[in-house]
Amino acid sequence: MPLCLTLGLAPFIPEPHLWGKLKWVFGGAIGMNFQDWFDIVLHGFPFVLLLRLLILKSKKNIK
Repeated sequence: MPLCLTLGLAPFIPEPHLWGKLKWVFGGAIGMNFQDWFDIVLHGFPFVLLLRLLILKSKKNIK
């Protein structure tokens, strides 16, 4: 969880980086280039790993 908050959201000022990029995508992604898309993947990957971990742990508890 701390990895997601630090890597996924840094830099925090003026707004979390991933949040700003996602707002840009949902606003139409006008003017985005390859570097911006790569940035979304890079900052979003810790959250993907966290989701995977939560799913695997929940499946383990069900069995």
